[in-house]
Amino acid sequence: MMEETIFFDTLRQGLWVAVIISIPILTAALLAGVTVGLFQALTSIQEMTLTFVPKLVAIVIVFWISMGFMTETLVAFFHNRLIPLITGG
Repeated sequence: MMEETIFFDTLRQGLWVAVIISIPILTAALLAGVTVGLFQALTSIQEMTLTFVPKLVAIVIVFWISMGFMTETLVAFFHNRLIPLITGG
């Protein structure tokens, strides 16, 4: 049986990995949203697709660029934390 401290420590580390992995995509969405919002405020153009398409493009580009980092982070978490817990090591 797994102790509570080990369980909660693993959960904390898993949530931290999720935060680290999501930072690049959330940052890209934030910057794209602020940029488009500023552009819309300055030009008085209120088109709904103008807010959606640039954010989507920015998110896809950043996801494509940071995919290696995300994969390495998840694999390291699994190898260093979860697999030893599963095998009992």
